[in-house]
Amino acid sequence: MEHSEETDQGRRHFLKCMAWAGTGAMWSMSGGVLKGTALDQAAHGAMHGGTGLRFVQISDSHIGFDKPANTDVTATLREAIAKIKAQPEPPAFLLHTGDLTHLSRAAEFDTLQQVVSELPLPVFYVPGEHDMLDDDGRSYLDRFGKGTVGGGWHSFDKEGTHFIGLVNVLNLKAGGLGSLGQDQLEWLEKDVKSLSNSTPVVVFAHIPLWMVYPDWGWGTDDGAQALSYLKRFGSVSVLNGHIHQVMQKVEGNVTFHTAMSTAFPQPAPGTATSPGPMKVADDRLRKVLGLAKMSFRSLNSPIAITDLPLEQDDPVGGHDVTIDNFSFSPAVARVAVGTTVTWTNRDDIPHTVVNTDRKFKSSPLDTDDTFSHRFEAAGTYGYFCSLHPRMAGQIEVG
Repeated sequence: MEHSEETDQGRRHFLKCMAWAGTGAMWSMSGGVLKGTALDQAAHGAMHGGTGLRFVQISDSHIGFDKPANTDVTATLREAIAKIKAQPEPPAFLLHTGDLTHLSRAAEFDTLQQVVSELPLPVFYVPGEHDMLDDDGRSYLDRFGKGTVGGGWHSFDKEGTHFIGLVNVLNLKAGGLGSLGQDQLEWLEKDVKSLSNSTPVVVFAHIPLWMVYPDWGWGTDDGAQALSYLKRFGSVSVLNGHIHQVMQKVEGNVTFHTAMSTAFPQPAPGTATSPGPMKVADDRLRKVLGLAKMSFRSLNSPIAITDLPLEQDDPVGGHDVTIDNFSFSPAVARVAVGTTVTWTNRDDIPHTVVNTDRKFKSSPLDTDDTFSHRFEAAGTYGYFCSLHPRMAGQIEVG
C-alpha cells in the first residue's frame, strides 16, 4: 500500500516495535517454535525439507461483498486457495479466523464452503461478527459448529501443540470491542489447566485479543483476562483477523499476529475517520492483499514478518533496499549477477543486515547509514536484522 510520509510518521509513532505484512501464511511448529513462511515463497520450496507441524491461516473472506473496494472477493479467495494447493509439502490443516461471509446469508456460506473444499485439508473456523448476523449465528454454527462449545469455541491438539479457537464476536461492547464473556473464560481456564507449562499453545480468534486501536473497536475488552491463563506457558501465539492488515508484536512469551483480509484492505489505525473497506486503484488491489513470510531465528527470538504482496511489482534490476518502520523494502529483490545492493536505514533506531549463512554482515546502521554488498553468484540470499530478528528480507540473484 502506498502512503504519505505524514501517514508513515504517525503510524510509526503508534506502532513502535510492530511490523506489517500480508494475508496468507504457511505456519509450522517445531520444538515449540511457531514459524511462518509466505504462501508464494513456500510454493517455490522455501519450506521444503523442514520439519514440524505446518498449517495455514487466512482471514476475512467477506463472501458476498461486491462494493468498489473489491467487486469479486470470491476470486481473490480462490487465489489464496490456489497458493495453498501449490505448496510442495501440503499443510496439515487450515485456520480461518472469521468473517467468512459479509451478511451471513446461506448462499454466501455455501460459496465459501465450495471454494475452501477445493483444499483436501481439515479446516478449523472461528466466526467473525459478519458471520453471526442472523438467528444468533445458527447459520454459521449449523455448518461449522460441530464439536464446538457454546457459541463456537473449541480446542484440539496437533503433534504436541494445543490449539484454542475463541469466539469474541457474540456480545460486542460499546465501540465494537470484542468480548469473550464469563462462560467462555471459565471454559478456557479449565481447558488449559491440565496442560504442562512446556506445551506450545496457539490461540486463534477473530477480533484481536490485544488492544490494537480501541477507538475503532480493534481489541477485546476481556482479552487480558484470557491471556492471564496462558502466562505460565513458554510458547504462546495469538492469531487474529478483523482489521484487514497485519500487525505483529511480542510481549514476553506471547507473539501476537493479525492477518490481512483476502477481500479488501482497511485503513491503518487512526489514518481515517473510521474503519471500513478502503478502495485502492484496481492495479494495486492484489498488491495490498499480500501474503506474509514469518519465521523465528531462535527459540527466544520474536517472530519475523516480511511483507510479500499477493501481486508484487517486479523489482528486477533494482539494487536499493530501504530500512524503515522495522521492515526491509522491497522485502524480496531480484537482481542480476554482479549487482551491488545498497541498504539505507531510514528508521530512527539502529538496524543491521546479516545474511543467514553469514556471507555478508553489516555493522550497526544508524539513521541514514548505508551498507552495500556485491552479489557475484546466482542464488537466494536470506538476511535479517540481528538487533530485531523479526525483520527479514531476501535477495534473489540470477
